[in-house]
Amino acid sequence: MNALVTGAARGIGAAIAERLRADGWEVHGVDVEDGDLATREGNRAVVDAALERFDGRLDAVVANAGFQYVAPVRDFPEDRWDALQAVLLTSPFLLAKYAWDALAASGDGRFLVVASTHGLVASPFKAGYVAAKHGVLGLVKVLALEGADAGISASALCPAYVRTEIAERQLAERGADDLLAPQAVKRMLEPSEVAAAASFLLGPDGRAVTGTPFVMDLGWTAR
Repeated sequence: MNALVTGAARGIGAAIAERLRADGWEVHGVDVEDGDLATREGNRAVVDAALERFDGRLDAVVANAGFQYVAPVRDFPEDRWDALQAVLLTSPFLLAKYAWDALAASGDGRFLVVASTHGLVASPFKAGYVAAKHGVLGLVKVLALEGADAGISASALCPAYVRTEIAERQLAERGADDLLAPQAVKRMLEPSEVAAAASFLLGPDGRAVTGTPFVMDLGWTAR
């Protein structure tokens, strides 16, 4: 089984790539130096590279690459808004579009987006991120409907705060009491926990999960 994983150099992406390899997958992991996922050309390049490496066979795509920007709406830089939509929303669309035929040919193709609990709820000062994550959940629903007859399932991981460089930076700036206040369980998820969920969704037992978020929010949305 062959998988393309974006944002694979660190954090959640690295953990998912490592877990899939341990599960027996061949993984083509890419990061910023492999293609600019804010552009059509960059998304095409990483899919083409995976297809070339795997002789045209691709069984799964994990759209994980992302970043964060925090600012009030009235001060939110328009170029940061554009970049967030490009990487967090348009890139998953393009990856699905360019990999679609290969995923269909697999017979059991999987498309997995690493979204966020912020795809389900909002926080102040994160307009670009929250809007993109809400949008990508809508994209996953469409991919699942269109993919049903093609043997492609699509789902989205929606974790709470995960111990990554971005989250650790926010933790240092805001403190645990503030950052983790919405969660019932006051801790960060580990990247390995998200990777374990990805392993399930991409494995044989995850076939029934399509068109829906897989929520790992530590009780955030229970309120």
